[in-house]
Amino acid sequence: MSEIELTVVVPMYNEQDVIPLFVERLRPLAEAWGVTYEVLCVDDGSTDATPVLLQRLRREWDAVRVVRLRANAGHQAAISAGLVRARGRYVVTIDADLQDPPETIATMLDAARREGVDVVYGVREDRSSDTRFKRVSARAFYRSIRALSDVDAHVDAGDFRLMSRATVEAVNALPEHNRVLRLVVPALGFPSASVGYRREARAAGESKYPLAKMLRLSIDGVTGFSIAPLRFATWLGLAGGVSAVLVLLYALAAMLLGNTLPGWTSTVVIVSAVGAVQLLALGILGEYVGRTYTALQARPTYYVAHDSLEAAAGDDRTPTRPHVVPVRTAPPEHAGDEPRRVAGQTRV
Repeated sequence: MSEIELTVVVPMYNEQDVIPLFVERLRPLAEAWGVTYEVLCVDDGSTDATPVLLQRLRREWDAVRVVRLRANAGHQAAISAGLVRARGRYVVTIDADLQDPPETIATMLDAARREGVDVVYGVREDRSSDTRFKRVSARAFYRSIRALSDVDAHVDAGDFRLMSRATVEAVNALPEHNRVLRLVVPALGFPSASVGYRREARAAGESKYPLAKMLRLSIDGVTGFSIAPLRFATWLGLAGGVSAVLVLLYALAAMLLGNTLPGWTSTVVIVSAVGAVQLLALGILGEYVGRTYTALQARPTYYVAHDSLEAAAGDDRTPTRPHVVPVRTAPPEHAGDEPRRVAGQTRV
């Protein structure tokens, strides 16, 4: 591992349109870094021409290494697969859509060496290319995480970061499933620095993070790093109990004063409110029970189908098929020298 100074992990899913643009921009930068490096492209079960383009790229650029997953496992799982197989002393994770500029990688590496930190976060100082909804929701997400948990998550910092070998090994040692790396890494508490940059618009293709996936990522982040929702459910239960007592006292007082009137509105409102609170509390509990169930199953998050590094190493090894010598037609002169016949063949 010490022979490679920097590994660039690039998760990809159906990125056939952006791969040529990404390579055209990254390769001259990589050759100017002045360090040994590898570009580890993780194909997250793409269904377009991405696998073909990556294999062609590997033949044209010897620093490229391709890891293909058997099925689409998700963005965070693809990054995790890259971290497990990365060999560099430093590891950078970056998407291929060029929203995060590859030019910043050199600045990150310089900051890590100069300041002696384990993590360098890429912070989006200018997000004008994003929609207003995405900017507002992202800030709300990170501020909520910081308020609900002890994780000092960097606002406007996504999955563009540089990590030392110690950080990568610490992340790989974690047993949790459905990990959100943009929260896992800050939770380690390793010394860190940050580098600002301007977030660009996607160079080509479509976003792989629609609203549904963003909501799922948010739920995994909150339930994975905070028990505040459970406490919120407890407070809702207590508030519902207090409200029920107050309603009971009001009903008793009205009955004693003879002011009771038959009415369905108040009954429906009370039953609906209590039912809504109960369903919300059950939903919150269900999220945590689901995470526990998934952890107990201990199923792998991803399955690796192909690693070009292992395939290349296999080409240099002795062929697995044994060399077979044909059976001799003439008998030997000495019986002691007669070769052993096995299934119509002669083994030597």
